[in-house]
Amino acid sequence: MDFSPSPRAVELTEAVRAFVAAEIAPVERHLDARASDARRHGGGADLWRVSDEVRGLQAKARALGLWNLFLPAGHEGPYAERFGTRGGAGLTNVDYAPIAEATGWSSLAPYVFNCNAPDTGNAELLLRYGSPEQRERWLEPLLDGRIRSAFAMTEPAVASSDATNMQLTAVVEGDDVVLDGRKWWTTGIGHPDCDVLIVMGLSAPDAPKHARHSMVLVPLDTPGVKVERMLDTMGFLDEPFGHGEVSFTDVRVPVAHVIGGPGRAFELAQGRLGPGRVHHAMRMIGLAERALHLACERGLSREAFGKRLVDLGGNRERIAEARIAIDSVRLLILHAAWKLDRYGSAPSEVSAIKVAAPNVAQQVIDFAMQIHGGAGLSSDFPLAGAWTAARAVRLADGPDEVHKGVVARAELGKHGALR
Repeated sequence: MDFSPSPRAVELTEAVRAFVAAEIAPVERHLDARASDARRHGGGADLWRVSDEVRGLQAKARALGLWNLFLPAGHEGPYAERFGTRGGAGLTNVDYAPIAEATGWSSLAPYVFNCNAPDTGNAELLLRYGSPEQRERWLEPLLDGRIRSAFAMTEPAVASSDATNMQLTAVVEGDDVVLDGRKWWTTGIGHPDCDVLIVMGLSAPDAPKHARHSMVLVPLDTPGVKVERMLDTMGFLDEPFGHGEVSFTDVRVPVAHVIGGPGRAFELAQGRLGPGRVHHAMRMIGLAERALHLACERGLSREAFGKRLVDLGGNRERIAEARIAIDSVRLLILHAAWKLDRYGSAPSEVSAIKVAAPNVAQQVIDFAMQIHGGAGLSSDFPLAGAWTAARAVRLADGPDEVHKGVVARAELGKHGALR
């Protein structure tokens, strides 16, 4: 069992870290300050506009070959050659994991490197299961950064932790698929370049439970598609991507827009979510590392009651506990990545990291907020946004309880329990 990244991955990780520190961090501080000021004055369209600074950073990253690094080994091929990863990074999950961690240091970084959710997961769906026509129309512009995409699965009227509950229908009628229903927490829908949604819907209610649903590519400008509202996450809008509530009323698209064919949505979702959860988890580790860094800086630079903050109230022990927790979860994630690379599937391990990573990040960020005092609650530091992001990931892509159930089922299976 070897978690060592390849020499190429080490080189790329160092390049990403350097780019985040030298290029992205200064722009991020400027954009965060500008966004905070805009919110205080009512927000408006400027919040959703992609700034020239960000587009400039993307051009620089691409020129350096720091683009589409998420492309899985075996799939990068001509796409990597054409879209700027120096002929193909060819990274395994273990190779990409430290790069994902490095991008987790900044909320802006994944977008700058064209490695942001949900576009990475949507791109992997099209890479693995898309038809040549689907890849040409949507995958290529996604990898080129010309369009963005959204993923629509969660619904407001049902407990979406059980995806078999979904009510939106995607019924094949002749040469068309007709969609009717409502989704929310549709991530990416607010981006000005969002061009297409991948929508999961009920196609065959009488089929076996996990063969009833389909994933359909729906252009955003299709008649009947309406963004009803943008949702905030504990006060944050996550601009310029955002999360929206979207209605579908007699929406018709060609049956050729179904990914992989009708009835395969659950199969496709599992192929999409394994690597994606490794990415999410490692970005959470990067976020936790940044929070711990800020906590140590604050604790060493401020005094209270005649002592440095790090020397008060058990803060040294909390710093040690944070380091132990971060390093432990990192190894857990690398183990899951290794199993995905070696066996192609690791459901229990992937569920375990989906629980562990955001919980540890949330705990470390909470400590950093505490040691910052009132400043930790403000937009002067990235901690409030980081805490909200970690809290949200405990629900996104399945709540903690569902993933704990997967881990428990695997463990009990060792003792003969079948479910």
